[in-house]
Amino acid sequence: MFLRLIRIISRSAVLLLLFWSCRKESSVPVDAPVNLTPYSITYPYYFPILELPANNPLTLEGIDLGRHLYYDTILSRDGRACANCHFQASAFTTYTSNALAHINLGWNNSFLWNGKVQGSMEDIMMFEVEQFFNTDVAKMNRSVFYRKEFKKVYNSDTITPQLLSYALSQFFRAMVSKNSLCDKFFLHTASLNASQTRGFNIFTTEKGDCFHCHSLGLFTDNKFHNIGLDSIFIGVNVGRYNVTGKESDLGHFKTPTLRNIELTAPYMHDGRYTTLEEVVDHYDSKVKHSNTLDPIMTKPSKLYGLGLTSQDKADLVAFLKTLTDTSFTNNPLLQKP
Repeated sequence: MFLRLIRIISRSAVLLLLFWSCRKESSVPVDAPVNLTPYSITYPYYFPILELPANNPLTLEGIDLGRHLYYDTILSRDGRACANCHFQASAFTTYTSNALAHINLGWNNSFLWNGKVQGSMEDIMMFEVEQFFNTDVAKMNRSVFYRKEFKKVYNSDTITPQLLSYALSQFFRAMVSKNSLCDKFFLHTASLNASQTRGFNIFTTEKGDCFHCHSLGLFTDNKFHNIGLDSIFIGVNVGRYNVTGKESDLGHFKTPTLRNIELTAPYMHDGRYTTLEEVVDHYDSKVKHSNTLDPIMTKPSKLYGLGLTSQDKADLVAFLKTLTDTSFTNNPLLQKP
């Protein structure tokens, strides 16, 4: 009886040891203790207030994790990465088609040219993970590197779509452009030359009317407008109508930021213009009228165009180029790991 009891105890001890061994193998080893480094986004006084969620605080480690995901093809099932269409040298857009630039998106709540995806940054990134990339989460969980990183940043042994969206959101919020010549001009630390100053005056007055949709600061109102690219709307050119089904939204597209606009050609939702000069020409004399044309473009003084001279156009382009921010396109925090 005594020997039998000893055997039972011994077997129980072995089973208990195996149980704890299995538990240990399923967890992710991580250097302890983990002290995450808080990260604060700084931006000029003329930017709107940036709202940050309490359940996804910014840390250098979280941003770095999101950066790895941004450049890694593991995020998709077909070998794509965010960086395949969004190059840092071109302000995180592409050279061949007009993908919207990834600039200051922390201030957005609607994404894509027609605003198909709306919500918080985490909501948008959940769309990217679950629908756009259709991420293989099981594959992510087989990655020793990512399991360790997610354990470190989010203290989770399992990588989930939600945590993927959180990490990507941290990186996207860190993609802030705020240090162009124009910014230095606003902050009185640099001056514009004569041509750039004249262009600024055209931009910010009724002469150009640019500032209504491209408000100073973010240089976008994050709204949707019909700017007269077409008078008949078919295919991709129907714009936001595809989302809302409202006739009044025909030809409406999201206002892109003009920050780094010099680097983000081609222009418009379909990339129809290849130069800034062509864009200025459109607003000056090529606007096509329709029932949904933006009211700003139907003012009595604008019915036949802006009436810009060749010098006016050159000055306006000169000002637009002051929005180029090379510190953004060379920021090590945003570069490929």
